[in-house]
Amino acid sequence: MADAASISLDPEESGDEPFLLARRLPGIPVVVGANRHDAARVAIEKFGVTAIVLDDGFQHRTLAKDLEIVMARAQRPWGNGRLLPAGPLREPLASLARADLVVAAGALGLDGAREVVDAVDEHAPRVPVITATLVPSECWEAGRMQPVGLPELAGRRLVAFAGIAVAGGLRLHPQEHRGGRRVAGRVRRPPLVLGRRRRATRRARHGARRRGAHHDREGLGAAAPALACRAGPLYVLSVRLVLQTGEPAWRQAFRRACP
Repeated sequence: MADAASISLDPEESGDEPFLLARRLPGIPVVVGANRHDAARVAIEKFGVTAIVLDDGFQHRTLAKDLEIVMARAQRPWGNGRLLPAGPLREPLASLARADLVVAAGALGLDGAREVVDAVDEHAPRVPVITATLVPSECWEAGRMQPVGLPELAGRRLVAFAGIAVAGGLRLHPQEHRGGRRVAGRVRRPPLVLGRRRRATRRARHGARRRGAHHDREGLGAAAPALACRAGPLYVLSVRLVLQTGEPAWRQAFRRACP
C-alpha cells in the first residue's frame, strides 16, 4: 500500500482506511493483505519495522500481540447484546478479559459510559476503562483536494453524512454549532462501505440541491473523486480521538508494550 517514501495504491485498490492511514502517516509503511501473518512478515523483512499496529485486530489470533485495545461506543456499546449475525458482537463480552485497555468513545467521563464500565467490571475487572471524544482536526474540499479552514464554513447550511457505522456520532461535537456551522440534515442510514457510493451520491446530490453543500467524515472521503457532487462541493471533516480520562493508564500500557 505505502512505503516510507510514497503511496502506491489508491482507495479503490487498497481500501479507504489503509489509504487514509498512509496519507495521515507519511514515512510509515502501511501493508495490506488478506493474510495478516504474511503481511506482518513483509513489514518486518522488507521494511525492518520493530512495531506493528493492527487495525481492527482484536479477533486476530495468528500474531502474538503485546497490547490489545478495545474501542467501544459510550452509548449502547453492545447493541442488542447478541453475537453476529443476530447482533453486532463478534465475541462474547467475556472476551474483554483479553484486553489491556477499553476505550469508550463519546464520553467526557466514566459516568457517560456506564454500560461500558459495567460490562468491564463484570467480565474484566482488572482492565482500565478510558473515555475519549472525537474532535474536528481539519477539513478539506474533496473535489480539488484543497484544505479548508473550518471558519470558512461558518454560516453555511450543510447536509452531513457519515462513512461510519453510527451517524449519531455527528451530534457529538457541539463546537461545530458554536462556530456557526449548522447541520441542516443527515443521511439516517450512512454509507458504510465504498460499494454504496452510488446510493450515497444520490442522497448527497438531493441534499445539496436543497441546501447548497454537504460534508462527510474522513473515511468515506477517501473516495471523494467518485462522490463528487455536481450541485455543491463535498467537504471532508477529519477527526481525532482525544482522551478525556485515564491518560496515565494509557501511557502505562504503552510503556509496558514498548519499553
